[in-house]
Amino acid sequence: MKFDSFLHALLPKDDKFLTYFEKDAENLLNAAKVFRDLMTNAISKEERAQKIKKIEELEHLGDEQTHTIYSELGSTFITPFDREDIHMLASKLDDILDYIQGAATRIILYRVEVILPEQERLAALIYDAVFELHKAIPKLRDLKAVDSIRESLVRINSIENEADDLFERAIANLFDTCKDPILLIKWKELLVSLETATDKCEDAANVIESIIVKNA
Repeated sequence: MKFDSFLHALLPKDDKFLTYFEKDAENLLNAAKVFRDLMTNAISKEERAQKIKKIEELEHLGDEQTHTIYSELGSTFITPFDREDIHMLASKLDDILDYIQGAATRIILYRVEVILPEQERLAALIYDAVFELHKAIPKLRDLKAVDSIRESLVRINSIENEADDLFERAIANLFDTCKDPILLIKWKELLVSLETATDKCEDAANVIESIIVKNA
């Protein structure tokens, strides 16, 4: 172990970042749940608009939490794990919420009236992946539950693989069956946002894996 790493391990660390991440994960889970609930044809336009507005509010809160982490990172001497990993995890969690909010906004901007079954399933997969992040992040406090954390990370990887397969099939089906080119573009763009959100969940999981490798 290098001397600076040894010294870092001995010095008391400020765990406020773990609290920030737990709050961030909770906010992200709330947004993913609202998003999952709006991605269905079983609700009215008014209900969908209300849920989209709620997601926008949660996205703004997520931005504030991310900025707090960045600001505190610049003024804190000893952190619970590498600064680069703290910055990267905050960034990846923010990316997930950005894509959720972006997909929700497209429903309004593109005047999407029908949610495809594949889009509904992708929204559910986003929620499932975020739920696993929400489970894993609090366990970074002591890193004694490495096996449990890795179970969540493996699950996120599996979810992302399912999302990739579903996305490819959905795009192929669109080109085979959708005769309206404008509608095809709208549905395709929404599918891209949804699939990218699951990619960002896997990116966050990879950062958590990096933290485990360096600190467990």
